[in-house]
Amino acid sequence: MRCRIRASRSRLIPGRNPAAYGGIPVRIVINPDARAEISARVFLSRGGMMAENGLIAGILDGLPLRSAAFIVTVYGDVVVPRGGVLWTGTLIEICERVGINESLVRTAVSRLVAAKRLAGERAGRRSYYRLDASAQKEFSEAAALLYAPDIPAQGWQILHAPGLSEDEARHLRMGHMGGQVFIRPDRGQIPPPGAVLFRASDPEAVNDLAGYWDLSALQARYLDMLARFDALAQAARKGGLSDGVALVARLLLVHVYRGVLLRDPRLPAQALPENWKGLEARALFRALYRDLSPAADRHIAARFEGVEGFLAETTPETAKRLAGLS
Repeated sequence: MRCRIRASRSRLIPGRNPAAYGGIPVRIVINPDARAEISARVFLSRGGMMAENGLIAGILDGLPLRSAAFIVTVYGDVVVPRGGVLWTGTLIEICERVGINESLVRTAVSRLVAAKRLAGERAGRRSYYRLDASAQKEFSEAAALLYAPDIPAQGWQILHAPGLSEDEARHLRMGHMGGQVFIRPDRGQIPPPGAVLFRASDPEAVNDLAGYWDLSALQARYLDMLARFDALAQAARKGGLSDGVALVARLLLVHVYRGVLLRDPRLPAQALPENWKGLEARALFRALYRDLSPAADRHIAARFEGVEGFLAETTPETAKRLAGLS
C-alpha cells in the first residue's frame, strides 16, 4: 500500500497536533488502489468480529446464566490457579461480555461474600476479592472433576446412611436404592458422617444399576451442550479467534460443562445406557478447552488485574490442568 504526505496550509488531519509534523499541518493522500485495500481489510475485520459475536450469541441463546454461578466459574477457571485475587473492575468487564451488568455483579459478589465463598480486601481505592478459605475444598474438588484425568471406579459403594437426605445424596451424586440405602461408583470417596459403608463388585445385571439415577435429565443436558458448542468447536479448530472471544467462549464452556458434570455420577462404561452422550461431551470439553487456551490465556495476562498487577498468562497449576486434559 502506498500513500503520499503533502504539506498543506489549509487542511488539518482531525485530532492531530501540527507539531507532530514539525509544526506544518499535513494531509494524507491515498491512491485509489490503496483505498480499496484498506476498505477490504476493514470489511474483513468487521466481518470477523460479527462472526465471533455470532458464535458467542449462539452459545448464550436460551442459556440460563445466573450471575453468582458465572462468577464462581470465573474464579474457578481463571483466578484460583493464578493466585486467587481479582480486581472488581476486571470482574465487571468480563461479566458484561456475557450480558451480566455491573449492578448484578456487585449484588452477586455481596451474596458470595455472605455465603463465605469470596472474601474482600482493599488496596487504595480499589476493591479486590479472593476465594474464601472455607470454599477451597469445594473449588478443589470441582477442579479435579473438570481438569484431572478420570479415576476409574473399582466396584460400588453401598451406604446405609440414616442421616442423609435425598437432596444431600443427589449432591453427592448417589443413587437411591430405597429407604436409607444409597449407591455410587467406588472411587475411594469418604462415607458421609454416620453412614455404614459396604463394598460390592459388578452384579450380573450391571446395566440395571443405572436405574437408580435420573440419567435422562443428564442426557438432555449433554445433548444441549454438544449442540450449543458445535459451531464454536469448528471455528476453534480452524484458529483465528480473538483473544477476548476465546476467553469468553472458554468460560462459557466450563460453566455449562461444570453445571452438568457436578450432577453426573460418572457410572463405569459397563453400567451406562446405550448412546450415552456424557463421553462425547467429555471429549468435546477436553479438545475445545485445549484449543481455546493459548488465546484465552493471552487475554488474561493483558486484561485481568490482581493486587500485584496483571495476572500471569500461565502458572504451574494451569499447566497441570492442560496436561490433565491431554
